Amino acid sequence: MTARGSRIDVIADVRITGEGRELLPFAGVDDAALYDVILADGLIADIAPARALPRRGEVLDGGGAWLIPGLWDHHVHALQWALGVERASVREAASAAEAAALAAHAPVRSDGRRIAVEMRDALWPEPATVEPLDAATGDVPTYVLNLDLHSVWLNSAALRREGIAPDESGLVREEAAFAIARILNDVPAADADAAVARAGRAAAARGVVGMVDLDMTWNEETWRRRIAGGFDSLRVDFGIYPQHLDRAIALGLRSGDPLRDAGTDLVRVGPLKVITDGSLGTRTAACSHGYGDDPHNRGLLTVAPDELASLMTAATGAGIGCAIHAIGDVAGSHALDAFATTGAVGRIEHAQLMRHADLARFARLGVGASVQPEHAIDDRDLADELWASQTALAFPLRSLRDAGANLLLGSDAPVAPLDPWVTMAAAVFRTHGARAPWRAEERLDAETALAASTYGGSLEGSRIEPGALADLALVADDPLGVTEPELRTMAVHATLIGGRLTHVA
Repeated sequence: MTARGSRIDVIADVRITGEGRELLPFAGVDDAALYDVILADGLIADIAPARALPRRGEVLDGGGAWLIPGLWDHHVHALQWALGVERASVREAASAAEAAALAAHAPVRSDGRRIAVEMRDALWPEPATVEPLDAATGDVPTYVLNLDLHSVWLNSAALRREGIAPDESGLVREEAAFAIARILNDVPAADADAAVARAGRAAAARGVVGMVDLDMTWNEETWRRRIAGGFDSLRVDFGIYPQHLDRAIALGLRSGDPLRDAGTDLVRVGPLKVITDGSLGTRTAACSHGYGDDPHNRGLLTVAPDELASLMTAATGAGIGCAIHAIGDVAGSHALDAFATTGAVGRIEHAQLMRHADLARFARLGVGASVQPEHAIDDRDLADELWASQTALAFPLRSLRDAGANLLLGSDAPVAPLDPWVTMAAAVFRTHGARAPWRAEERLDAETALAASTYGGSLEGSRIEPGALADLALVADDPLGVTEPELRTMAVHATLIGGRLTHVA
């Protein structure tokens, strides 16, 4: 019986969609034509009309379902995502009091801390203060992480435990918030790895074959341990942070190289990740105009332009690509400047507010746009209120594509779900549910969204053709011709990495 872990030799009776389909027999003549896809040595060896070739070896019956390239999430915080799905959420809270009440029901961990996640305080009728959180949570150290991960709300007991001088809000932001998150994520390795393994299997069940892991830690050691422990659900490119750059260079790590001493190419060295500004929800993204709730606040640059250029120069000289977090338009311009002056290769992460004149620079410089379309759906009201005075373009997608940028879609999980179907639906329809599309002129066509959800991105997306890697997903419907709810909830029948089943329904 075909099961998870099986090596597949033939995927039988499938329909094929997406880029490259025009090269198949019957393309444009019979859209319902069925094919057999022959696999060998982890690659697609041949594609033929169903039963035109002998079906030898292990056969996966496609049953008329649609075969697509395996999907990638280009921006994930793997451990925080894995732990976050098991933590109490305050996402639905409409006020500080409601969020505090929900946080009070979070379980107390063995270390005495209580953790809640997915706070969205930017549009609460009153600002967060420590008083309602103290009233609801008492003497148990309680931490409420913002959905955007750039701030944490602490009660007085938590402030005392972490040695933070109390203030009226109880909020810590940016690097101080990241430091708190690292403390909260410091769980026993066995527990952390088990959570990531569960989350990896869940991602495989959604057709995901790979992710770029940008956890804020020394990821090489972590992933060597996970691979040794049997992790095999996903391919992983892992990020390197500035505090670890010298170590990575000294060890000779280069982007694209397989994990050292691991005996597998499942995990590879990824990019240098540099966070150069804050976020919209925390009102710290570096913008050229003030925020709607505080016209004097234009956010902040957390890495100066000359320091950014120095980091990128060092990484480039060592063969390490760059992934530069830039949400506000000021940060985005500085990031593009740094790519231009250093000759670095890589991408800008988020690009949520971009100057019109900067859009064409992505293609000219060969810089990818690593974007998270679901953020536009989640933050549309925030953008309309807090960025009302901005002259730059908020959450561009179609404009980036039309300017020639290579789009790389992701989730920023746990900020949005690690589910490429949610991501693609947000990109294609720019809405969820009954609301009208937000800035509908920025919608992507479905074919671009699908290509941007594969390893190479919208300009170099994976194709189903002989010689291609057998990283594939078998899905219920053609993703190029479904509605928004159908795309978000696409049923995935099977997922394969190099011809090996990582999920079968």
